[in-house]
Formats: sequence, structure tokens, C-alpha cells
Amino acid sequence: MKKIGLYLFTNDLRINDNLLLHHAAQSVDKLICVVVEPTLSQFSSDFAQEHEYGSRRRDFVSQSIANLAANLEGLGQKLILVSQKRLELNTTTQTLSHIIVSQNVTHFFASAHCGYDEKSLTNELLNKHPNLISSLSHHSTLFEQDELPFELSKLPRSFTKFRMQVEHIDIDIPETNISHLPPAPASLQDECELLTESPQTSVYMGGETAGLTHLKHYFSQSYPSSYKLTRNAFDGIENSTKFSPWLALGCVSPKTIYRHLKEFEAQHGANDSTYWIYFELLWREYFYWKGLSLGSSLFGANNEPDNQHTSTTSNLCFAKWKSGNTNYPIVDACMRQLNATGYMSNRGRQLAASCLIYELGIDWRHGAAYFESQLIDYDVASNWGNWAYIAGALNSQANSQAYKQGGANQTQPKSRHFDLVKQTEMYDPEHTFINKWLREDEASTSSRYLDVI
Repeated sequence: MKKIGLYLFTNDLRINDNLLLHHAAQSVDKLICVVVEPTLSQFSSDFAQEHEYGSRRRDFVSQSIANLAANLEGLGQKLILVSQKRLELNTTTQTLSHIIVSQNVTHFFASAHCGYDEKSLTNELLNKHPNLISSLSHHSTLFEQDELPFELSKLPRSFTKFRMQVEHIDIDIPETNISHLPPAPASLQDECELLTESPQTSVYMGGETAGLTHLKHYFSQSYPSSYKLTRNAFDGIENSTKFSPWLALGCVSPKTIYRHLKEFEAQHGANDSTYWIYFELLWREYFYWKGLSLGSSLFGANNEPDNQHTSTTSNLCFAKWKSGNTNYPIVDACMRQLNATGYMSNRGRQLAASCLIYELGIDWRHGAAYFESQLIDYDVASNWGNWAYIAGALNSQANSQAYKQGGANQTQPKSRHFDLVKQTEMYDPEHTFINKWLREDEASTSSRYLDVI
């Protein structure tokens, strides 16, 4: 009996450094490669008040999938795309189940993933087809779950405690090269049209090829040696690594970045800045495992917007925040940058989130969902985890339970409310960034506004 494998690409849109794909290649006679086109869920659509992804994110995803298809074709494979159009008639599970049954699939390979929806899809498939031999792997992380020095249920509540326990763990970084893949079954027919590669219309081009090119360019410069000094800049391709777009879709793996980092340190020396790149990878790692441990509670205590945040006034404030018209200049500049490019700096994200939550009084989930709809580097755990962190809601359920058990001496969730004027003085004192993204007349008004608030 032939072994027929189905590899479901999710947050691992790459050939290079893909140990799970390598395992699949060694395990089956025929291989079916499938990717489900990401779409904005109804939950996120309701909170974001958007019907679909912004054009920048849509293009980046399309480019990444098209590049994966081209790279697979170079290995004698083809990629089946389960597209949004098809989902009008069939759910994702039904479509994948049809392929499994019609092609007599015996083996199933997929990223274990930390996302609740992605895990639900995998679990539903495996429950529907219990005879499948499944291989699930957390292979878009630095560590596998069994390498962590604690059980997931005992994940440290703070990043600092997490970092102190994991930062000295040896990371297995040998590169996995794939030169051949088993062919697709001859009976397999293209059931969905493939996305065509979108033209490059910004500095960010989706896909593994572009991601590896950017990675090599970054480490060929002196940028890593000054990263800690420049990482808070609002703009500038050289001021932070900009790895996150390709990391989010798994076009580049964190282990590949770590390998390049170690090679750079070996050639040019290590310092606080090169360590800080690893530090930021650990932040991403923390949110990944945090998202996995929280499940659906990562998205808040309930699935509906609070009534107090759905008034006409609140909706108007939210709309102004989305379009960059809040009259908080630094936030408006950040939001216009996001809408124009699909990207915003880490510092900008913190300030935009703080403004929405504390200055405008809007449910944080509206902002998290809007970022989900627009960011080319959207990552479910990092995005929703960071928003919950700013709102003081990341450990809210656990804090609430501890408070009930321990009384008033228990610590309540901390919020992160930023002083927007002070932040502007620190990170854009000459209003260079503000002037770039606001029209000249608005920039002039903004300068006067900053003097009086």
C-alpha cells in the first residue's frame, strides 16, 4: 500500500530549514501540498469593522504563497490553494476532507501552531479521519515544547521569568536542506486556482526568496551591531531588523535568523545590540507559548464587543483612530504609516494601542483586530498578546482567579499607559516622522497642539 501524505502549510511557507517538510519527504511515496488562503474571521471582522484584509497585507500573503508554489515547482511539486472563493460552497474542513478521502491519504503533516482557529482546524480533521498518521511540529519556534524547562501549564506569567529560564538553552541550528520531494499523485487535479504573484509595490515583498535576501543583506551590513540604539525609531529600513513580515508567515524560520546572528557575532563580535536581536526573538517565543496556553481566552473574556463600546460616538472615535485623525500627532502618523505600508514600528504599535485604550476608551480588541486586518507581519500570538499586555489583560483571567482566592493582597493586572507627549519628545523630537506622514498643514497644527497638551 502506497503511503500518501498531505502537507498543510500554515505559518511555515518555506522550503528552507523546514524539518517537518523534510520528514514528510522521507516518510511517504506521494505528497500533496496544500495551503489555505488566510482570511479575516467573522470575529476579527466584527471587532475591526473591516470586511477583508488591507491591500498591503493581502498582497504580501499572495506573494508569499505564490513564491512557495514556485519553489515547490522547482522540486517537482505543485501547491493546491484552498481559496476564499471555494469556501463559499465548502468549509475548509470539508475541502481538505475531500482531498484526504479521494486521494487515499495515509499521512498528515502540519505545523502544531499556537493559533486557536488553526489548532481547531487540525483537530477537526484528525477527529474526522482518526486513521491518519499525523506529524505535528512546533517548527516555527526556537524551541520544541519538550525542550522547555517547564510544563506549558506552568509557563511563567512574565516575560522576564520566561527569558531567565530559556535564554541559555542550546538551540539546535543545523540547516535542513531539501533537494527533492515525492511527486503528487497522478490522479490529483487542481481544484483551486493559484494566486498570481502580486507586483512589488512597497519595500516588503512576500515570500521565502525575498525574506532570505533581506536576511542576508541585513547581516552583511553593520546594522546588527547598533540594533539596540536604533530599534525604537519609527521609520527606516535599517533601524530595526524588519524580519517580522517573513517570520509571521514562516517564510523564514527563527532558527535561520538565529544561525545568521551567531555567524555575524563570530565574525564581528557580540555586543548588547546583537544580544538584543536574540532578546526580541525570545519575546516572540514567549507570546507563542503564551498564546498556545491561553487558547481562545487570548482574544478576551467573551466573543462580543461590549455594548458600551459600540455607541455611535465610540464607533466614530475608532474610525478616526483607524484613519489617523485622532489629533494625537504621533499616533496619527503611525496609523497613516500602517494604512499606507502595512507596517508600523514596535514603538508605534505601543503608542497607538495606548491611545486607543486609554485616551479614547475603546475596547482593546477592536485595535487588535484592526491590526490583524492590516499588518503584513500579523502573527496571532504576538499581535493579540501585545495588545492584551498593553491593556493589562494578558493574565487577567488568572489574576482574577488569584484575587478571589488570595484576597486584596493579590496584585491586579498592570496596564501600560504611555505619555504620548513625552514619547514624542523622546523618539521624534524634531517631528521628522510626524511631518513625513501628516500633510504640511496638519503637521503645523500638530506642532502647536503638542505645545499645549
